[in-house]
Amino acid sequence: MKIDAELGTIGLADVEEQARKLEQSGFDAVWTFEASHDPFLPLLAVARATERLEFGTNISVAFGRSPFAMALVAWDLQDVSGGRFHLGLGTQVRAHVERRFSSTFEHPAARITDYIRCLHAIWECYQTNERPRYKGPYYQFTLINEAFNPGPISHPKIPVYLAGVNERMCRAAGEVADGVHVHPMHSTGYLRDIVRPAIDAGAKSRGMKVDDLSLHASVFAIVGDTAAERQKSEETIRAQVAFYASTPSYRALLGYHGLEELGPKLSQLMRQGELAAMPALVPDSLMDAVTVSARQADLPALLRQRYDGLLQRVALYYPVPSGDPVARWADFTADFRRAA
Repeated sequence: MKIDAELGTIGLADVEEQARKLEQSGFDAVWTFEASHDPFLPLLAVARATERLEFGTNISVAFGRSPFAMALVAWDLQDVSGGRFHLGLGTQVRAHVERRFSSTFEHPAARITDYIRCLHAIWECYQTNERPRYKGPYYQFTLINEAFNPGPISHPKIPVYLAGVNERMCRAAGEVADGVHVHPMHSTGYLRDIVRPAIDAGAKSRGMKVDDLSLHASVFAIVGDTAAERQKSEETIRAQVAFYASTPSYRALLGYHGLEELGPKLSQLMRQGELAAMPALVPDSLMDAVTVSARQADLPALLRQRYDGLLQRVALYYPVPSGDPVARWADFTADFRRAA
């Protein structure tokens, strides 16, 4: 199992320094996400500042970019880094895709499957200069000329991760992806009983199994060496859990834990703008299911124990603070590996 980190929303001018610190701390990879900043721009700085550290998006919104635009930026990052890039894609939700990205959301699982197949056809064209012939149900790639083809690179195999929460999207990941970004809003039971079997069902369609894919998850970790520190951490994470649980996409998880009525209640408070009232509705049973709680020194072993046999990569949901000393996190990654 590999130990990764999230980059967080730091300024572009600070990315190189933070990337070097994460590499020195012993992390295997660093991930960006698409929120208030572009997820790809910081990764160029990561590539230039490091030698070993892998990096990728967790996630980039696929439907916000055409397959060709996505393929090109991924190809350049893979090339400049010598093969350390991982492309993490997600579908987002209908409201954001249609009203923020001005794009199409119909049949998202089938559409993202076609999208990823189109990506591979484009990369094959870049590498071999074969005539483009891809025609799928939603996307096509049938035209290119020399001016628009970046040409072959030394590491043409770009791992594609697909984010999935519900069974249908997890099955799609098994059908076409190299890895899966498991949502932070998960439990080990939901991983074992819902997510992994769905991935496995999709993977069987191409003669593979779930363990042939790389599963990554960021983890809600309540961390503190004192009760007061852990309480403060728990309050922050409980608010984040409430936010996610208010979104219909995560109601399958709530249903799995017998909390079907919680989602609509939180959604109503969200619509009313009563965000401060939401965390109080999150029961301790859900917090116990979707978080880990430990002192910093005990956390590495706890993560390995919790996710052994379920994941191939794990990270903490919140990024390493830029002001933290390298030694603190070097001890953390070393303890994680010793716990194997």
